[in-house]
Amino acid sequence: CSAINACETSNGGCSAKAECRRTTPGNRVCVCNTGYTGDGLVCIEINPCLENNGGCDRNAECTQTGPNQAVCNCLKGYSGDGKRCTYISLCSQNNGGCSEFAICNDTELTERTCTCKPNYIGDGFKCRGNIFQELLRNSNTSKFYFHLEALSIKDITGPGPFTLFVPRTDILNTDPRVKDWIAKGVMAQVLRYHMVGCASLLYNDLTRITNITSLHGDLIHISYSQNSLVLNDKAEIIVSDAVGTNGVIHVINQILVP
Repeated sequence: CSAINACETSNGGCSAKAECRRTTPGNRVCVCNTGYTGDGLVCIEINPCLENNGGCDRNAECTQTGPNQAVCNCLKGYSGDGKRCTYISLCSQNNGGCSEFAICNDTELTERTCTCKPNYIGDGFKCRGNIFQELLRNSNTSKFYFHLEALSIKDITGPGPFTLFVPRTDILNTDPRVKDWIAKGVMAQVLRYHMVGCASLLYNDLTRITNITSLHGDLIHISYSQNSLVLNDKAEIIVSDAVGTNGVIHVINQILVP
């Protein structure tokens, strides 16, 4: 007589996902394969994601890839290997795209707000300080700033409001009269002739005015024709309405002479 192998046919009646193991003659046990669970007769694929998120971080998505196998992927707005996910702060890089003079605040995933710092104005993406500071930040107006600094003219650092008509940097660099004015000690008077106190006049405001008094004391004549604003019949406003906390800057293409 020979012993009956209970596993010989049809896997011993075990599940196709199980191993049939002979025990005693004519008997066997069914053991589910790795990655499956059940009594051996019925074996179900184990989904590790159903328990403890498959070992993934709570801010990760668990995706089953096979029997008792899964991958972890960090959710949008987080970075890491899936087992550990860290919140990505939009503000952590390049100030979140906000101005260097703004405060970046993370609000929601992939969202942030930009707010100009105290003593600055703007939409958060572009923030301006007082007009004295702004002169230096723009290559068109920086030469005017350096002339003010050289002569210790601080009028426009106050609360204002002020309106500035600033000759473009290349004009101040090339006009031969500038050196002569400096030598004669009258450059401060020329510079103050480009400043107006007690008013922050935008381009549209200027179209309705014919004369304004400068900090130097002399009048500046304004004419508007063919969509152009011209000062003293010579200097045209070519860039307008650079608004700061204490006034506004307009760039002109000629030097005003009192």
